[in-house]
Amino acid sequence: MRRVFPYAAAAALLSIGLPAQAQDNALAFSLRGGAAVLPDYFGSSNSRVGPTGGIGFTGLRFGSLAIGDPDGPVHFAPGASVRGAFRYIAKRKGKDELQGMEDVKASFEVGLRAHYTTEFWHVYADLRYGVIGHKAIAGEVGGDFLYRDPSGFILNAGPRAEFGNSRFNRTYFGVTAAEAAMTGPALTEFTPSGGFHSVGFEVGAYQPLGPDWAATGAVRYDRLRGDAARSPIVQQGSRNQFRAEIGVTRHFNLRF
Repeated sequence: MRRVFPYAAAAALLSIGLPAQAQDNALAFSLRGGAAVLPDYFGSSNSRVGPTGGIGFTGLRFGSLAIGDPDGPVHFAPGASVRGAFRYIAKRKGKDELQGMEDVKASFEVGLRAHYTTEFWHVYADLRYGVIGHKAIAGEVGGDFLYRDPSGFILNAGPRAEFGNSRFNRTYFGVTAAEAAMTGPALTEFTPSGGFHSVGFEVGAYQPLGPDWAATGAVRYDRLRGDAARSPIVQQGSRNQFRAEIGVTRHFNLRF
């Protein structure tokens, strides 16, 4: 959930106003948008304020095909299912403390999330591939304790751990020989291997504002570990990564 994902507005405009006809086929999803305070890049000691957002896939039913539950609850729904997983990572520019480093292009990751949720707790695992940008494999595992209020308010809190293959970690934590030559003694050559690169904890809240709308917020802390923590990029930045966001979510349930 780390970087900004700004591509939801067009889909929302296309979806609002489509009639929800009582037919067998259904597609349920949600769009989230808001503002966030987040690190400039993986390992940065500086933060910035920017837009944030995302797409949540609830379920699809088309003929005999069924993925998830398009008729069920839309947030922390009890049960086991597989949903879509998406992440946008903003471009990292080779300037300021990274002067001499090559720019890293923006990336968009697409994958799947498997989760199991009860009344009081929730566990999940994401696996994503960078279809645009880094062309690497990344993912996350985590869990939450849940508090559900009769009004619909939900509070969640639990641990997180992120991982990436060697290509992912080289992209965001590695320093090539050419880059080391350009940056001087500040950033020495470094080639990280794949594996878990951060562990952390998140607290989030969900407040329904009506049948289709909700307010959301989250605060998260991650600490970089392993080869990521040993990266010269992180050594001159910070292993401690903080993020906070607030926004609104619009749920859609399309019948066709």
